[in-house]
Amino acid sequence: MCGIYGITEKNPEWVKSYIDKCQYRGPDMNQIYFDDDVTLGHNLLSITDTPSQGTQPWKTDKGNILIYNGEIFNYIELCKKYKNFEPKTTCDTELLAWGLDEFGIDFIDQIDSQHAFALWIKDKKQLYLSRDHVGIKPLFYSLINNFLVFGSEARGLLDIVPNARNMDYLALSCWSLSGLNVTNNSFFKGIKKLMPGETLKFDLKTKKIITVKRDIIIGGNGSSYNEEEFRTIFSHTIQESLIGTRPIGIFLSGGLDSAMIAFHANKFFKQNTFTNHILPCPHDPDEDYNSDSNEAKKFAKLLSFNHKMVVHTPKLYAKFWKKTVEALEEPMYNPSLPMYAHMNEVMSKSGIVVTLAGDMGDEILGGYSSYIIAKRQNFRTYRDCVLFWLTKRLARPPSFKLKININEIVDILIETVFPDKLWDRDDPASSYMRLDQQGLCSEDYFRRNDRLGMMYSMEGRFPFACKKMMNYCMNIHSFHKFGDTMESLKKMSRKSYKGILPDSIINKPKTGWTAPINLWRTQFSKDCKEINYMASQITNVNLPNDKRWAPILHFFTWKNSFNMNYN
Repeated sequence: MCGIYGITEKNPEWVKSYIDKCQYRGPDMNQIYFDDDVTLGHNLLSITDTPSQGTQPWKTDKGNILIYNGEIFNYIELCKKYKNFEPKTTCDTELLAWGLDEFGIDFIDQIDSQHAFALWIKDKKQLYLSRDHVGIKPLFYSLINNFLVFGSEARGLLDIVPNARNMDYLALSCWSLSGLNVTNNSFFKGIKKLMPGETLKFDLKTKKIITVKRDIIIGGNGSSYNEEEFRTIFSHTIQESLIGTRPIGIFLSGGLDSAMIAFHANKFFKQNTFTNHILPCPHDPDEDYNSDSNEAKKFAKLLSFNHKMVVHTPKLYAKFWKKTVEALEEPMYNPSLPMYAHMNEVMSKSGIVVTLAGDMGDEILGGYSSYIIAKRQNFRTYRDCVLFWLTKRLARPPSFKLKININEIVDILIETVFPDKLWDRDDPASSYMRLDQQGLCSEDYFRRNDRLGMMYSMEGRFPFACKKMMNYCMNIHSFHKFGDTMESLKKMSRKSYKGILPDSIINKPKTGWTAPINLWRTQFSKDCKEINYMASQITNVNLPNDKRWAPILHFFTWKNSFNMNYN
């Protein structure tokens, strides 16, 4: 994982300052290219080759300039396919540069990747920006007085984009309804996000930005599946996800998705696995907060993983609070974020550079009770589906005063983020799942992993989000993935791995890595002095004494940390 930065003018000093702000994204090397029209910068976290072989900006054979953050997982397959590609390195940047020369921007269709890249076509004075099909890699941009600025993180744009420290009302309104800002606006006014799968072109002659491509996974064949075929495709996906030479660690949650990943990865080399453990564990009649941890420990012992249990406490929650808020850059509705930051720090100190996680498994295989609810709605139109997703996703949304009304937000989302090709009238539940894939995953899981992993110079990978896996699963009708009860969730996965994974994992109800912040505060008040002091520093705010406590505290901590204006 790396960082990319640029501006459409000769300004190496500004790009260097941007690189310095995000140095943790690529500590192995940094470099700048500039000419009279553009300045491009890159910092490198070397994964597949020595840093000197992967130096960017990369000049293609046609004289174009590429800066790239990502991995091409079907690299070996494409090298075999194209005999006229003669690599001089094992760096996938070389393949991407060759493919863009050879096929143009449509080469994106052939790569199974997670990526954000910028390509400067010097003779045409055109700059392309591109983001992968589910938005694993971030990319922000802004058009200011006819020149374009962009980068992997928003923080480097705040002081160049006018009024960026004013909150964007569309972003705030969307977040207030759903707990997610899935719009193509960031929270910083004037700074926009490339959407998952989006490729933009900026022409320096016309000074206009246009979308030239939206590469997203649809599926929709309504097919059945074969258990052996499903396992074979996933095993191959895992093998491709292990590309590179750096130490790999797996977030072993104790659930089905991460167990599937660890099981297949273990065929190739002994796995390093990590699990969160809550201490003290509060009493909750509805949930055992360490059930996942205990299950992961048993599974790791069964398969002889190098396993580490990462103990998280109220004091550690407070310790990681502010640095987590600042690393994430924008408000998030998730009470467990400091715990995830702590986990990343432990993995980094254990020598891990590449992480594997089970995110996107639920969204393609039917792992949420919300899919059962959505199925029962029997949506008549796509708009009904999007409206339901936006307003019923959370039982207790932040509920700030809306600056933009609900119907306007729905219309904007369908026009920009959730195109109507995601709608399948023959399988509305799959349509709802696609909204999670394009919205929830990119704006929660992948952003969280990118920022908190990058804080420690680690690259996150998500096998379930690979094109090959998503295409296979999303062409299977939702009927095969879940029924009408909680016990029916992920029935395709459960059937396929029955007798292969332990029954205790196959039959385990869905839980999650959750920091029990509200129960800690009520049941272990003496252990929460640091947490409560941290909250007391946010003045003139009445925090609700429910599940919104941590997300709303996060919002106001973010507001103060980034000096944001909110009216």
